[in-house]
Amino acid sequence: MSGLSEFLKSLGMARLAALALVAVTLLGFFGFIALRMGGEPKALLFSDVGVEDAAKMIAELDTAKVPYELRGNGSMIYVPQSQVLRLRMTLAGKGLPAGGTVGYEIFDNADSLGTTSFVQNINHLRALEGELARTIRAIEGIDGARVHLVLPERELFSRDRREPTASIVLKVSRNSLATQQVKAIQYLVSSAVDGLAPGRVSIVDERGTLLASGAGDDTQSMLTSSVDERRTNYETRMRTHLENILQRVVGADKARVEVAAQMDYNRVTQTSDTFDPASQVVRSTQTVEDSSTSSDGVRNEGVTVGNNLPNANLGAAEGEAGSRQASNRTEETVNYEISRTTKTEVMEPGRIKRLSVAVLVDGAYAPGPDGNMVYTPRSNEELAKIQALVKSAIGFDEARGDQVEVVNLQFAETPGVDFGTDDAASEPGLFEFGRGDIMRLAELAVIGVLALIAMFFVLRPLIARVAPGVAGAGSAQPAFAGGPSSMALAGPEGSDDIAGALPSPDQLSEDMLIDIAQVAGKVKQSSVRKIGELVNNHPDESISILRSWLHEAV
Repeated sequence: MSGLSEFLKSLGMARLAALALVAVTLLGFFGFIALRMGGEPKALLFSDVGVEDAAKMIAELDTAKVPYELRGNGSMIYVPQSQVLRLRMTLAGKGLPAGGTVGYEIFDNADSLGTTSFVQNINHLRALEGELARTIRAIEGIDGARVHLVLPERELFSRDRREPTASIVLKVSRNSLATQQVKAIQYLVSSAVDGLAPGRVSIVDERGTLLASGAGDDTQSMLTSSVDERRTNYETRMRTHLENILQRVVGADKARVEVAAQMDYNRVTQTSDTFDPASQVVRSTQTVEDSSTSSDGVRNEGVTVGNNLPNANLGAAEGEAGSRQASNRTEETVNYEISRTTKTEVMEPGRIKRLSVAVLVDGAYAPGPDGNMVYTPRSNEELAKIQALVKSAIGFDEARGDQVEVVNLQFAETPGVDFGTDDAASEPGLFEFGRGDIMRLAELAVIGVLALIAMFFVLRPLIARVAPGVAGAGSAQPAFAGGPSSMALAGPEGSDDIAGALPSPDQLSEDMLIDIAQVAGKVKQSSVRKIGELVNNHPDESISILRSWLHEAV
């Protein structure tokens, strides 16, 4: 302890302060490592969170006394990994994150007693816009949405009414949205707002690309823009269907199919009337009967008194001799009704006018006598069966002009590929790490490197400086425990030993020699003083040591 105290005194206050500062720094560093290693790792709770939502969620976490970390300028919140799912459920039950929009919850705590109708209308508009934005964000591929509604009020004594409009700004996660998705958003918003037509909804993405103009009825424009998309989708679906069928016959990656479809996008309406004469029925019958009588005789047509008497003609007629004629006529008209069929056909656009299918089939491979794979073309019968299978799958119509070509050629790929390696690679390895595990291992590696740097560049120099002083302080007592050789420092030979350990005088300058002599003198003086102290403090031990030396000399 006396040697250690002497060593500490020899260091001085400045060195002791520096050593204390380094010790405290190292203790703090290793304490941080211990806490980091012993604490539960943090996991991401929510990312891309707005400032308002982040403030509300932090308040909830502080209330629940859950430790958290904020990263990414406050847009990312990290919590202990074991509590992530529970906290997500808890915050979702409280409507967080709300995405920076306000829905119908704006009316939950509103004081309707002192609220004007204008404020109520504005709140209703804000709530409707917020609810629509939340619904649109639920669609796959959309990360964010903002909705602006214009609902004009009908003015008094006005016959014309302005139509409501809507404008939507979308933030999509991929390059663009499909036409059907844009159309679905238009109909979704128009169905939620009274009097809003789908053609009055304009949609723009975050890059400023116009997805829907909102200038009117966009049905025709959407139909025109989706012509190529519908044709491409049909060709892709048909090609995938044919390749799945053929690969079960010829093997995996042994068939390539290309489909070219010509489609008719004209809307045609046809009306036809058909009469069936075999199914006639009597509708009406009309019968007309006519009968008449006439006679032939000589009459005196002169004017006489007898002719002017009553019944003069009757008597004359009875007395006359002549001929009589009678006639009867019957006429019948029958009206028949013939069955009539009126047929109206509406042919919608998108009909298949013509299909062309090209099928490329690889041959068969078999090991040859030398062990190499030998290519063998397929037979005509096999190609005919494949062609018949393709025709049946596409609904081949010769009258429509469809064509199917099946060609057998050798593929450029190297045959005999070992697909078992792919299956083995697809299987999960023994040490399969997730993203969180990799980040954890990276943190541990960085901490380990820092610990090694601290040990080599801080602890090692300190130990190197402390070790010689401790050794020098502890070597004073063993100097008397040995024989005469250990006491060489006290005698005149001590100077010779020290001088022998130093460089030769020819290699040193005059000033350096003076300094070395002073150091040697101080060492001798210190050794003599320590020996005197030991003899005074331990006279009996000193006498026994001297006796032992005398016996050894004899």
